[in-house]
Amino acid sequence: MTPAPTGPRLAQELLQGVPLSDAAKALLEPTHTIRQFLERISAAQLEVDAIRVLAAGLPKPESVWWGVLCVKQLMPKPWRVVCESALVSAEKWVKEPTDANRRAAGSAAEKAGWDTPTGCLAGAAWLSGGSLSPPNLPTVMPREDLTGRTVAGVLLMLLALDAKQADAMRTSILQLGQQIAKGEIKKGEAPKG
Repeated sequence: MTPAPTGPRLAQELLQGVPLSDAAKALLEPTHTIRQFLERISAAQLEVDAIRVLAAGLPKPESVWWGVLCVKQLMPKPWRVVCESALVSAEKWVKEPTDANRRAAGSAAEKAGWDTPTGCLAGAAWLSGGSLSPPNLPTVMPREDLTGRTVAGVLLMLLALDAKQADAMRTSILQLGQQIAKGEIKKGEAPKG
């Protein structure tokens, strides 16, 4: 598995609070960038950790777009249709990351439910930045890591939907994430081919 380039930030700084396995933690060195750490955990076949690291390492719109593409490709259609408005809200925010679209994604997350992949995906857009309080109240900012952590949760939920297909789905999820990280798939654009 080829690692995804995500920039020079140190992995330890970016991954504070991200739940990683003990095996992944043992591979993390203080000087690792996200890219270097992804190389190590990919070589060790720690795919769940790779999903969490990549979701945290991508810029927020790209991370949410990764989730959108995975939900569209891997979530069974009958389940996806139930909460389609949340998926549409997340996609709209990726294409136009305005505060109005972010707030609309927050409303869609509440309607769909935070216990659904599409609701969480809209929630990831909602948590991307900007105040969480109503416009007429004092500003309450989300933690910086919440979008990546929520997208990772969506992707792991998808794996739990069909245990028989989990290995193939995990491979597809990581391939899409790496294509986004490498710039082969731009945010808001469908994969080619």
